[in-house]
Order: sequence, then structure tokens, then C-alpha cells
Amino acid sequence: MTGTTTKPTLTNLDRCDRCGAQAYVRVVLPGGGDLLFCRHHAKSYDSKLRSVAVEYHDETEKLSVS
Repeated sequence: MTGTTTKPTLTNLDRCDRCGAQAYVRVVLPGGGDLLFCRHHAKSYDSKLRSVAVEYHDETEKLSVS
């Protein structure tokens, strides 16, 4: 698994595949497909997602209040 992705950054148009909220995590699967998750669902499935991911792109830092 690598921490870098070749896909563009996530935008407000990218939606969680589980609930439809704004996605902040993209998981690229070995077959080339990808899944998008909000922070809540990415956190809920974190260990399973990381174990199967070819790439795990996390932009949850965008949620931090400065």
C-alpha cells in the first residue's frame, strides 16, 4: 500500500459511497476500482480498508478548524 495517489484531490462533489456525505477518503482497490468515504465511515472501516487498499488517500485534515 502506498500513501500517494495519482488521482486528483477530492472535491465537494465527491460523495461517500456509504451515506452520500462529502467524501474525504479515497480507497483504491487492487482491481483498479475505488471507493469514497466520509470521515465517519472511513474511520468505521479503517482497518479493513487499509488491509485491502492499494492506495489510501486521506484528506480529513481539511476538516480541522484553524
